[in-house]
Amino acid sequence: MMADIGTFLPDEAFLLDVHADDWKDAIRLAGQGLVNAGFTTDAYTDEMIATVEKMGPYIVIAPGLALAHSRPSDAVKSTGLSWVRLSDPVEFGNKANDPVSLVIGLAGRNENEHITVMSAIAAALVKPEKREQLANAKDATEIRAILEG
Repeated sequence: MMADIGTFLPDEAFLLDVHADDWKDAIRLAGQGLVNAGFTTDAYTDEMIATVEKMGPYIVIAPGLALAHSRPSDAVKSTGLSWVRLSDPVEFGNKANDPVSLVIGLAGRNENEHITVMSAIAAALVKPEKREQLANAKDATEIRAILEG
């Protein structure tokens, strides 16, 4: 998938089986993963929420899956991902793909890196069987192995 997914998805970026009250809360968790890993500042989390408020729930790209992101900005320190698996799915307002139980946060330092990482993650997640494996993975190491496989 990527040269080394561990670089883009370190252990600090995972929040597994956590509760979110609503879609904003789910994006805040994804933002927290990005901050924990040192990829972004808290300002980027606000930018991701603002993007959905402005553009609608287009970030729900597959059944049960949201790819939370915003445009590259000063709030992005380096390109990376966060991985949030919700204990209870939440509605984003996307009729085709709600409810969402996996929120991947994506921060791109520039347009090129943003698109490269987004394309790679989307390619890994288009297969329903892979999404199923990821939903049942026990930990960060297992998730990375599935993505790289």
